[in-house]
Amino acid sequence: MILNDFLYYIILPLLSFSIVLVFIRFLKGPSIVDRIIALDLIVTIGIGIISIYSIINNQPNFLDIALILALIAFLGTVAFTYYLEKRDNNE
Repeated sequence: MILNDFLYYIILPLLSFSIVLVFIRFLKGPSIVDRIIALDLIVTIGIGIISIYSIINNQPNFLDIALILALIAFLGTVAFTYYLEKRDNNE
């Protein structure tokens, strides 16, 4: 019971506040690299929120969704770094 209160009152508001801050960075980002990193961090925070929801409601199926999102985010980051490397080699 104490763990659920901790998750409800401390961790979820912190994650919500951090996702708002990262979204502001996503909108303001001066370069495409800043925006891609912010988008990756938004997905990571979303994975944390999904995981906490899964723990609170005792539904382990949502952890599979979080795992799939993590894999997609990882592949997106790898593809972006590959794109940046190819772009730098062409210049």
